Amino acid sequence: MSCYSHRHRRARPNESKSFVTAAHSNPLLAPWTAPFGAPPFAEIKPEHFRPAFDVALAERRAEIAAIANDPAPPNFANTLEALERSGRLLDRVGSVFHNLAGAQSSDEIEAIERDMAPILSRAGSEILLNSALFARIEALAQQRDNLHLDAEQARLLTRVHKRFLRAGAALAPAAKTRLQEIGEGLASLGAAFGQNVLADEKSWSLILENEADRLGLSPAFLGPAAQSAAARGHAGKHVVTLSRSSLEPFLEQSARRDLREKAFRAFAARGATAGAHDNRAIAAQMVRLRAERAKLLGYESFAHYRLDDTMAKSPQAAHDLLDRVFAPAREQALRDAAALQAIIAEEGGNFELAPWDWRYYAQRRRKALFDIDEAALKPYLPLDGVIAAAFHVAGKLFGLGFAQRRDILLYHPDARAWTVTREGAPIALFIGDYFNRSSKRSGAWMSSFRDQEKLDGPVQPIIVNVMNFAKPAPGEACLLGIDEARTLFHEFGHALHGLLSDVVYPSLAGTNVSRDFVEFPSQLYEHWLEQPEILRQFARRANGEAMPESLMQKLLAARRFDQGFATVEFTASALFDLDLHLIGDPGDIDIVAFEAARLAIIGMPPAIAMRHRATHFQHIFAGEGYSSGYYSYLWSEILDADGFEAFVESGDIFDAALAKRLQDYVYAAGNSRDPDAAYALFRGRAPEPDALMRKRGLAAA
Repeated sequence: MSCYSHRHRRARPNESKSFVTAAHSNPLLAPWTAPFGAPPFAEIKPEHFRPAFDVALAERRAEIAAIANDPAPPNFANTLEALERSGRLLDRVGSVFHNLAGAQSSDEIEAIERDMAPILSRAGSEILLNSALFARIEALAQQRDNLHLDAEQARLLTRVHKRFLRAGAALAPAAKTRLQEIGEGLASLGAAFGQNVLADEKSWSLILENEADRLGLSPAFLGPAAQSAAARGHAGKHVVTLSRSSLEPFLEQSARRDLREKAFRAFAARGATAGAHDNRAIAAQMVRLRAERAKLLGYESFAHYRLDDTMAKSPQAAHDLLDRVFAPAREQALRDAAALQAIIAEEGGNFELAPWDWRYYAQRRRKALFDIDEAALKPYLPLDGVIAAAFHVAGKLFGLGFAQRRDILLYHPDARAWTVTREGAPIALFIGDYFNRSSKRSGAWMSSFRDQEKLDGPVQPIIVNVMNFAKPAPGEACLLGIDEARTLFHEFGHALHGLLSDVVYPSLAGTNVSRDFVEFPSQLYEHWLEQPEILRQFARRANGEAMPESLMQKLLAARRFDQGFATVEFTASALFDLDLHLIGDPGDIDIVAFEAARLAIIGMPPAIAMRHRATHFQHIFAGEGYSSGYYSYLWSEILDADGFEAFVESGDIFDAALAKRLQDYVYAAGNSRDPDAAYALFRGRAPEPDALMRKRGLAAA
């Protein structure tokens, strides 16, 4: 499951009174003169961040003080617009730092992250809990009907007022102080959690010593495995790492059950091994602090607090969806497990199907049912071809063009940049960082170095997609599995949400939307990948040979294969997340024992593991991002399934009228309107929930 990196808005380039001259000794504080005002990555060193943060934090404190203490009566310009302009230097410094912390980390960066996490949290709380500032915002909220605001201004007032209330701005001083302490504690714990997972991933590898260890592994797997071995000091060998791009193909292909078990157990144990990188106590403390914060804010549980500001509105609504989907998915998964157990028996195996067996035997079953396997597909899905397909769809739907440029030095040689154009004019810069490495956190995400806005004139965004595909040997193409190709389309859907943003106010731009709406544009975009029109044009070998029509039809016929497994592993994780955060008083909770108990209650099939176990569940513990919100992928899937059916019903997957509404009311609109209204404006009605079941092939289960 890929994800969206939910960061704060990004600063405009070169606009702050603290930017002195281009010769400033700290490149984070000097004007940026690269094309698009891109960061001067070659000049930025770890030692530049702490002094730059200090300058930026001091500047923002002064800006906030000027707004809060303004003797003039509050109005939209001197309060809300001034607040939108504040902190641009801090956003600029922070955008570079947080992107590097995820994609190009180091011991120095990690140390700074640990130090800065509570400092940045405290600085944010100082704003949201500032009584004088909130009094001005509250006054504007009370005068709303007399302010003559346009629709986006009214939305900004609503969102800012709610953000301050949800942060505790209306509470007594003692409660505010405690909320600030909780925020700092959670920030430090979240940084430590993510760093512990990365440390476990970096420290483990499985060396494939000989031909017997490599039994069943394809050349498409062995090439990157050799690259990983060389990078880890084992030149001439092959290694399996704990990156999904390495682990999952190994589990699908390896005929060595003992090695599959060894790799799977190491993957499942991330963050749960006794020692310096153990996340069990960290996760438990985060759950306690979140529950305490929710109580201080007047909510029954942290889940009630988080979902109060989402499309779902309540934990019950989210739980109902998860329960509705889990039951038929579990039944399908149990039927599939029986079929896989039968294959084991037919081959003379005398063992019970286990989590490290599922992918291996599922691939054998898919081969038998559809005469297709990943090894046959991958040559037709080279990375560059899938990127070209994603760009082509954006051109057909939204009129965008992409031109690669090599004059912008990025933070790593593997990262690439493209100018994004419309009608020949540049509108944004897009960065793609596709290969895994030990300095990069696992998973896939979208983030930005600068968000779009028009408050003081047009600002062009700089958007980045980060993946963890296995890097091929020099001179060889990177070949993707179909799930990896979907991930690329998914994250590029997030990227388009940032690239196409067209709003005035930065805090409403792009992906700054409800958590259970933010996945809609990305998941919707995945649908275009597996359309025959796209596959015929872009599913090609490096020599240009197109995917045979027969293979394409097999791929399309198999796309709902193993959906019971996929749905169960995801939904179990979402139920765990939601149930964990529904606890009003966690007390001395044992996070692993709670996980086991919840899985027993829902009847988790023993041969399937949660997609994310508690101790490495970075979506919910390496920050606030998806805490109580992992369900949102499934909630958004209702929207994407129903939304793509509109294109199918039109008879044209690039229907111009639908694409225009999709752009205007979803991709370009940011958070300028309520998500329910945005969807209805695009679709012409509310979403039909059964579309999700049809998409996953679970309707009849």
